[in-house]
Amino acid sequence: MTAKPAYTRAEPDARRQSLIAACARVLAREGAAGTSVRAIALEAGVSPGLVGHYFAGIDALVAETYAHVEAQVSAAIDAALDAAGDDPPARLDAFVTASFRAPVASGELLATWIAFWSLVRARADIARQHDRQYAAFRARLEDLLGACGTPEADRRRSAIAITALIDGLWLELCLSPGTFAGGEAQAIARAALRRLT
Repeated sequence: MTAKPAYTRAEPDARRQSLIAACARVLAREGAAGTSVRAIALEAGVSPGLVGHYFAGIDALVAETYAHVEAQVSAAIDAALDAAGDDPPARLDAFVTASFRAPVASGELLATWIAFWSLVRARADIARQHDRQYAAFRARLEDLLGACGTPEADRRRSAIAITALIDGLWLELCLSPGTFAGGEAQAIARAALRRLT
């Protein structure tokens, strides 16, 4: 019987993705303060030196993980938009309610996101990344509102209000899933949308 090697080999793209996934899991479990090269390497089953081979330090890996997690959320929203078809109100509804079902409504995703949020005040690069990501989210929402006939002068504030509604419902749904279900969050969001648009 041969011993299992301590570390495994993988193609470069697959290895980068496995390190990003490991970083997200460590952030979710340990928070930003407990996330280190050593912890991520252990989670991924690689040597700490390999993390440095792919990323210019822990800060770069965390930033890339933030971008990756945001891209996963955007992909879920894109899928909801595609399923909604071309009808503007249906697309707006899909955009708003996609956050209240898997894979976005997830306790693990919430834990990872909280770790990112905790870094916004501590790291200027993460703050800039956060601002860019949320600006892109609101811009998409403003476009959807425009397609539904919301006057241009009202789109920005409506998008801010709807974003806050989504974030608040998503946060509570992930923190206390026994309080209300995803379907109820969707119904609350739809009722608020009718008042805002």
